[in-house]
Amino acid sequence: MREGSRGRSVRARGQVLAALAVSTAGLLAFPRAVPNSPGRLGSLLETFLPWLGLVAVALFGLALLRRSALALVALLLPVAAWTHLFGGLLLPGAKPGAHDLVVVQHNASDENTDAAGTARALAGAGPDLIALEELVPETLPVYEKTLAPRYPHHAVRGTVGLWSTYPLTGTRPVDIKPAGITEPWSRGLRTTVRTPHGDIAAYVAHLPSVRVGARGFTASRRDESARLLGRAVAAEKLRTVILLGDLNGTVDDRGLAPLTSRMNVPERGFALSFPAAFPLARIDQVMARSATVGDIRTLPATGSDHLPVTARITLEDGSARP
Repeated sequence: MREGSRGRSVRARGQVLAALAVSTAGLLAFPRAVPNSPGRLGSLLETFLPWLGLVAVALFGLALLRRSALALVALLLPVAAWTHLFGGLLLPGAKPGAHDLVVVQHNASDENTDAAGTARALAGAGPDLIALEELVPETLPVYEKTLAPRYPHHAVRGTVGLWSTYPLTGTRPVDIKPAGITEPWSRGLRTTVRTPHGDIAAYVAHLPSVRVGARGFTASRRDESARLLGRAVAAEKLRTVILLGDLNGTVDDRGLAPLTSRMNVPERGFALSFPAAFPLARIDQVMARSATVGDIRTLPATGSDHLPVTARITLEDGSARP
């Protein structure tokens, strides 16, 4: 190959890498530019948005191999975008405060064969509140018995429940059932937690599952359930609200916008929770209104296909008052 031809080939490869870097930065900065129809591709991208950082890493390696200054400069764009979006999650959490609540959220799985061990593991983290989903008649008594010594107060509606060190009052189901589901389906509850800092409205929810298949990202029922839950939270009269649940979506997914637009999400930590064997996304969420969700992290695996997550919630002075 002639010298001139070789030089043009190297420059062309550098231009391709630079274009890919710019495209990656664009997806990171403007994921909502990707339409949700057909197949809810936008939501699918947002579910795995942090993983675009690996694309930038791969492009960096190729740019070094190609010795392309153009590509290396272009890679500053996705690096800056990723750092802006997710860099703060890597910072250490704030020190515990006087008005903190520690919570645990866990989809315990209806196929979990070690309910007692799961309950002991969750209680061992020392939280004030434990939210559980996929409770079934066979395992519910086990959770009640195992958690009772440290969590004398609990409320269960359908397949979701909340265990608390503080008294619970005013518990009721929250209707988040999407249209088209005819079988018995109760996956939401609301209760008042009587903390020393004032009353807090706690919601526990399990939104419908999503699937990735030939038709794309099937999340319509999840999205509808999120809208119903968002309306319930918006109508809540207590100022401070805590939401715990398996929402089958990440906080970047536009399908959860009815919730994330109204509530604070964790400021520190990735806490990828699903699947437990090789976590790819955090679909187990802790959100709050009139309170700050500080660091969130995963706990060791249980008998579930989800990892438990624990978070520290800092209440504002007087924020828990009606």
